[in-house]
Amino acid sequence: MDTRDWPIRAKLTALVVTPVAALLALWIFATTLTFGPALDLLAARTLLYDLGRPGEVVVTELQRERRLSVVQLAGSAALPALADQRRRTDAAIAALRDRVGGDKLRDAADDLLDARLDKLVAALDALPAGRGFIDRRQVDRAGAVGLYSGMISFAFQAFSAMAALPDPELNREALALTALGRSRDLLGQADALVAGALAGGRFSDGEHLLLAQTIGNERFLVDTAVADLPPEARSAYQRLTEDPAFVQLRTLQEGLLRADPAARPPVDARSWQTSHDAVQQALRDFELSQADGLAERSVPVAVGILVRLALAGLLGLAAIVVSLLVAVRVGRTLARRLTGVRSAALEMAERRLPDVVARLRRGEQVDVAREAPPLEYGADEIGEVGRAFNEVRRTAVRAAVDEVSLRRGLNEVFLNIARRSQGLVHRQLALLDRMERRTEDPDELAELFRVDHLATRLRRHAEDLVILAGAAPGRGWRQPVAVLDVVRGAVSEVEAYDRVDIGAVQPAGVVGRAVADVIHLLAELIENATAYSPPETRVEVSGQQVPRGYVVEITDHGLGMTPQAVENANRRLARPPEFDPADSARLGLFVVSRLAARHGVRVTLRSEAPGGVTAVVLVPSDLVTEEPPAAPVNTGRPASVVTRLATRPRAGRPGRDRAEQTVLPFAPARISSVEAAPDGDGLPRRVRRRGPVARPRPQVAEAPAARSPEEVRRQMSALQAGTARGRRDGAIRSVPPGRPDGAVPAPTGGRTEGRGGDPAPSPPPGATAATPDSPTATERDA
Repeated sequence: MDTRDWPIRAKLTALVVTPVAALLALWIFATTLTFGPALDLLAARTLLYDLGRPGEVVVTELQRERRLSVVQLAGSAALPALADQRRRTDAAIAALRDRVGGDKLRDAADDLLDARLDKLVAALDALPAGRGFIDRRQVDRAGAVGLYSGMISFAFQAFSAMAALPDPELNREALALTALGRSRDLLGQADALVAGALAGGRFSDGEHLLLAQTIGNERFLVDTAVADLPPEARSAYQRLTEDPAFVQLRTLQEGLLRADPAARPPVDARSWQTSHDAVQQALRDFELSQADGLAERSVPVAVGILVRLALAGLLGLAAIVVSLLVAVRVGRTLARRLTGVRSAALEMAERRLPDVVARLRRGEQVDVAREAPPLEYGADEIGEVGRAFNEVRRTAVRAAVDEVSLRRGLNEVFLNIARRSQGLVHRQLALLDRMERRTEDPDELAELFRVDHLATRLRRHAEDLVILAGAAPGRGWRQPVAVLDVVRGAVSEVEAYDRVDIGAVQPAGVVGRAVADVIHLLAELIENATAYSPPETRVEVSGQQVPRGYVVEITDHGLGMTPQAVENANRRLARPPEFDPADSARLGLFVVSRLAARHGVRVTLRSEAPGGVTAVVLVPSDLVTEEPPAAPVNTGRPASVVTRLATRPRAGRPGRDRAEQTVLPFAPARISSVEAAPDGDGLPRRVRRRGPVARPRPQVAEAPAARSPEEVRRQMSALQAGTARGRRDGAIRSVPPGRPDGAVPAPTGGRTEGRGGDPAPSPPPGATAATPDSPTATERDA
């Protein structure tokens, strides 16, 4: 039986119940052993009066019938006295049967006495058959003596079974009285043999020898029984044997033993009969008086045993009660103290310590002594365990304080590094902006745009550190921004932006307070999609309005994720975990989950068939508004509206130039490095111009002159044709050796299991473009 998982209370109960139950069983066993002999002593009276007295009457009547039966067998005629005696014998046997068949005697008798009573009843049942043999003279005198002596022997066996008293003195006296009864029966057997010999004139063959054996056995039993009698009874028996009848009977026996077996017995029949009857009656009276005294003495002994039993039982029961009370009290005290230690441990582990950590993370001050007060558990071993637990509690709280302080310091380090990096990146972007303004060479301008794009990505990674530190990025918008511009802004912060196809995006707007975080969130998911899919595949972005908000779907066509990985990722996205520096391979998921939790955005991943993953971003309704009107564009570049355009042609994909352009809104402090000219779709286009030194910036009239539709169409067509030529020339100049087809290779990136990382794949050497790699148009703040 394994008890390791038992509760403390159950174990203590088992420790208490087991010895108490054993003590109770021992008490019951001892009480039963003592109570049984007391009941036996009390039952001795019942056995004496329900079996001893009726049995003794039956034995006496059988002895008389035996003598008359032998006398009848010695003569030739039937004796009238034998018939009368048989009636008296039958009456005594009937009375004995009534007592033996009663419940009172059977309840007082043990198993041995029950068996011997059954044998006695069976022997008495054979008496009518024996009488028939005697009446038909089918047995001799010795056979008749043996018939009745056998029945009487069964009676004495039952008397011997009665002598099973628990008191040794009483039991020895009872056995001595039984032996005296047997000796008296042997005396009756000798009387029957002598009466038959006197009636027949002589002893038959073997009768004299049988007489001698019977007298010898009778004397032996008398000597043995008298020796076991108490002194008073022994003295009384000695006085009894000095009676003249005993002396005369002994003298007659001696004469019979010395006489010739073939001659007539040398005794007078009347003298023999008189002395024998007197001795028989005297012995019977002695036995009955001693039996009555024995029964009377057994009652006080039984009462004394019962008194001692009661005292011992009460003391034992009191000891059991005291043991039980002490065990219950000690067990309850131990259980309460151990339960107190357990409750304190559980409270510390489940409530206090998490509460302390939560308060520390909220920036509250925590007093270790107040949060882990010392608890008193006594001076024993449990008290030592309690004191050790107090030290563990204080150490745990102190460790929690130190850990949270360390994390807070680590977050401050992250935030400090991020803020410094952000400042440097913003200065770098401002410097790049000025350099782009002064640059005339298209190739140098393209390289500056690549550096501009890398700086934009670097700014996003710096914002990741700010998010890991638990702070909010500094960028922000005051006015709503179109969802399409938000998506384009996210695409512009991805290295492999040229692999991203912006599909159908239903018109809508995002409130200004969430624009920066939504752009960052989408950029992380789009970069994961490009990094975890083969470089020759496309990443598709689409958006539509739903009843609960706005849904943006980002789908790649890679190898996909296992169901378990998708489930784990969705669980992390739904419930942002605490940042663990050891789990640095999943920073992308952590940043996305933090940004989503900040605004209530729901991000879910699902597998696509035959391969790939779709990231579903649900922007809640409170962050979605009507799409704002498009800002006017002019060459004067007012501070309120500025746009930037990123266009990268793909070889072998003619007619896709305009569909693959990215336009982003950004901060008023950042001015475009090129002139902005309107296009047919309402989006501005970069127009290369000479440097500010070579040619002053043209002034834009306050009110442009009205133009006809045909003139506007011709101007726009010329602008588009020139832009397309410039892109083709730039693409041809940037083709790496070994690529005669003029195709520009896309950035590559490996794919690993899971999507939680934040890889930054680099383009292969020589994969430069004539146009900007990542024209950034997002709004930047310090």
